[in-house]
Amino acid sequence: MEKNGKRTLLAGSILMGAFAIWTVLIQVVDVQAIGPNGTVVGLATLNGWFHKLIGVHMGMYMITDWLGLVPIFVCMIFAGLGFCQLVQRRSFFKVDYDILCLGIYYIITIFCYLIFEMIPINYRPILIEGKMEASYPSSTTLLVLCVMPTLLEQVGRRVRSGRKKRTISIIVICFTMFMVLGRLVSGVHWITDIVGAILLSAALVCMYRAIVLWGSSRKSLEGFGYGIL
Repeated sequence: MEKNGKRTLLAGSILMGAFAIWTVLIQVVDVQAIGPNGTVVGLATLNGWFHKLIGVHMGMYMITDWLGLVPIFVCMIFAGLGFCQLVQRRSFFKVDYDILCLGIYYIITIFCYLIFEMIPINYRPILIEGKMEASYPSSTTLLVLCVMPTLLEQVGRRVRSGRKKRTISIIVICFTMFMVLGRLVSGVHWITDIVGAILLSAALVCMYRAIVLWGSSRKSLEGFGYGIL
């Protein structure tokens, strides 16, 4: 377990490095003013070609926007689980280790989201309600790819029934694929925004997974890995 944790942490570090390099590249390579109101974007030839290829589909944008509430609901479920354990066990340190890690992980995810909202790297290729909005990395893609894999990880640990586990996993995977592809074809992001969100979320998920593996190899806390279904 400890060795797997180190390998997963290494993978997360490599992915984080790749995200950093990608972020630099889209600011210095092939920068052109192809966005609305003359806004510039890096890798403009690629971004412009793909945007013209897929066009803009506001219906898909609205669907994925509303479905973006699903991962927020998932976060609330695990926050509720952690709160219930805190009340029942009367100690913060008796809350399941993986749930504590998950709470910290979600806070880090939100922090990353806020940073890129406050410091825009790219603006969207279209105006939203007449306004320019930050586009890099795709916030909806980032949220989905950060939260749904951790749901899969929790299902694998806490759901006892193999049939229920498979069913939930299939639903989660299909939902995640739909959201990423839906956001990509909606045309409200440059393709580099989607790639950036994939790299950052993959890095964060690997790091979360590495910390959980490390902790589970060090000690067994009350309720850790306890099945609920």
